Amino acid sequence: MNRGPGGGRQRRITGNDQGGGRRGSGLGLGPFGRKQGYSGRPGMGSVGGSGAGRSRGGGGSIIIIIIVAFLLLGGGGGLFSGLFGGGGSTVGTAVAGGALSTLGTLLGGGGSDYSSVGSVSGAWTASPNTGRLDSSVAEGSRAKYTSAGSAKSATVMVYLCGADLESKNGMATSDLTEMTKANISSDVDVIVYTGGASAWKNSIVSNKVNQIYKVETGGLRCLVKDDGKDSMVKPATLTRFIKYCTENYPADRYELIFWDHGGGTLSAFGYDEKNPGAGSMTLKGINQALNAAGTKFDFIGFDACLMATLETGLMLDRHADYLIASEETEPGVGWYYTDWLTKLSDNPSVPTVELGKKIVDDYSNYCDKNCSGQKTTLSVVDLAQLSSTVPEDLRAFSESTTELIESNNYKQVSDARSSSREFAQSSKIDQVDLVHLAYNIGTSDAKKLASSLLGAVKYNRTSSNMTNAYGISVYFPYRRTAKVESAVETFEAIGMDDQYSRCIQSFASVETGGQAASGGGVFSTLFGEGYSSPISAGSIGDILQGLTEYSGFFGRTVDVGRTAEYISKNQFNASALRWVKSDGKNVLDITDDQWDLVHDLQLSVFYDDGEGYIDLGLDCIYNFTEDGKLIGSYDGAWFGIAGQKAAVYLVDYFYDGDNYSITYRVPIMLNDESANLIVVFDNEDSYGYIAGVRYDYDQDETETIAKELSALEPGDKIDLVCDYYSYDGEYLDSYLFGNRIIYNESIEIGDVNIDSSRANAAYLITDIYNNEFWTPVIP
Repeated sequence: MNRGPGGGRQRRITGNDQGGGRRGSGLGLGPFGRKQGYSGRPGMGSVGGSGAGRSRGGGGSIIIIIIVAFLLLGGGGGLFSGLFGGGGSTVGTAVAGGALSTLGTLLGGGGSDYSSVGSVSGAWTASPNTGRLDSSVAEGSRAKYTSAGSAKSATVMVYLCGADLESKNGMATSDLTEMTKANISSDVDVIVYTGGASAWKNSIVSNKVNQIYKVETGGLRCLVKDDGKDSMVKPATLTRFIKYCTENYPADRYELIFWDHGGGTLSAFGYDEKNPGAGSMTLKGINQALNAAGTKFDFIGFDACLMATLETGLMLDRHADYLIASEETEPGVGWYYTDWLTKLSDNPSVPTVELGKKIVDDYSNYCDKNCSGQKTTLSVVDLAQLSSTVPEDLRAFSESTTELIESNNYKQVSDARSSSREFAQSSKIDQVDLVHLAYNIGTSDAKKLASSLLGAVKYNRTSSNMTNAYGISVYFPYRRTAKVESAVETFEAIGMDDQYSRCIQSFASVETGGQAASGGGVFSTLFGEGYSSPISAGSIGDILQGLTEYSGFFGRTVDVGRTAEYISKNQFNASALRWVKSDGKNVLDITDDQWDLVHDLQLSVFYDDGEGYIDLGLDCIYNFTEDGKLIGSYDGAWFGIAGQKAAVYLVDYFYDGDNYSITYRVPIMLNDESANLIVVFDNEDSYGYIAGVRYDYDQDETETIAKELSALEPGDKIDLVCDYYSYDGEYLDSYLFGNRIIYNESIEIGDVNIDSSRANAAYLITDIYNNEFWTPVIP
């Protein structure tokens, strides 16, 4: 990692903390900050006691404890585990009718041309593909299913599962309104399937049953008043809708748009608020639905988060010519529908890449204007070219990367993975931009894969604060290796090459071994006990043998001796984490070889309120001496909102030498519902601003990721939330703390002085195996 004289965000002290302590009884909803708290995780040991890290030597019972803990807790260290999402419900009424129903009067406003607003990212580490339309088709690509250039009619199918996006904030109503403001000709039919929301912010759509509507200029016409109450994440529901459209509105070209939350490769599409136990529609489920429908689409789009993945594209190749989707989470406003529907109506034979460019540009510019600070991506992928050029290169990339991992070059791959553009990072779904990952790995096979991917992405746009997002992401484990087997099952279900499965299994096996060989816990380390010295290859071999016998190591046969020897020579020596005096400063003096094993560094503060510890979170504040020693100093200030200290967790940090953007989340109760404020510091506002808010999901209901809502409303009630720990390090509960904040646009973001005698500050270090180690409390 970069160990220059300074690092992280610059601080601005706004005054002394004006907030109070914990208030009320525990919420019973946490932890809000770190999903699994700070204890009991592989590589951390037991809190306050004799954990695995302080009693190693190959004993069988200890090995089993490590294995069981790893399997139960999901594996891996990592910085972020508070999961974003949505949930909850509100009560509403809706009426379906057969006549044309008008939405425009509900929201006001008219159609706008967003073709000239905003900007595109210019900070790329490889050949840029942003803002540049590529109309070429690689030789050998299969013929397109749809002859868009000669089409005289089109049917656009919108599968609109409203969920909490609608019941809380009316986002579906907003997009329906945009559709009705398009000038839709008689040659184009826009058919919408509605459901999945407990309430609708209009008086037209029913919250009791699923329905089908036809969008016409100025309003909606109800086609099917009652299509039952089936979950919208049930494949058969989607199949039924597609068949209804093709039978009743046949056309020369068909488009299908999925509207809701998205979760990427593993959880894919949808959260039905009325059927919360139904989970999501996986890639396997989507494939099943499309196979049963038997329709070939011009493009399939996802107005949902995180669906521009290689896995999605390869699965959809048998169903569509193009994929339009986002690598990153979407702002709640989603796609802007008015102008591209008008463009299609004006010319039903418009080339798909040009129509896709219009969709991408309108979305990007609309978000830039209305969702400042929120990261956006959207790309158009030629599935015919993707399927003809990428699989062979992916196989070669997978084989050579596996060879790196299995020939003592795990660190090269881990470094590449850690430094690659990651999406929904705080949710730990382990999706990274595949082009960036390939360039970071740097082999000839990797570079060839990157070239093929860039050729298949015909148009790509990102917000100016999003770098190294080239249009296609991929699942590559790092933060939650326990999901590897689920990923492999998904790959098998959609027919993806098994060499890539072998690659990620090999990587996860070494990472898991490195975690199992590590130890120490945050509270024991912070407040008395240190870490033990690195263990021998023989002891590591005993641990790996136990893992192999118990779990099968993700389906891979592991060379225990070779892997143990590699880990023993590439261990972070946590026993060296101690503060020493140098030139009057407290410094952490570890070797360059040890720093080479570090992937991340953050400041952690626990606040003693007299009965236990309030976790104030993690921040990217640190400084080094000129010769590369970490300076141990804490000035007694912490992140604050409206003059009150707040728990805060780093989400993303971007700096390209000229521009920077740092994104945080702050756990809150918003109008008495669990949520996260999204706070951004950047060139435009170095003092920080609230860029949006995102509601939390119950992970037992869905693992899809909530869209980011665009704005708070004046008068919204904000209560800060903190996780609370005993002096022994046991998570007790989460509480409201400080004073209630009534939102207005003048709320100040800035650091506040807290009682430094109660603040226990230390640094969190993450190594190449995603292990976490804490320095002792800064003196």
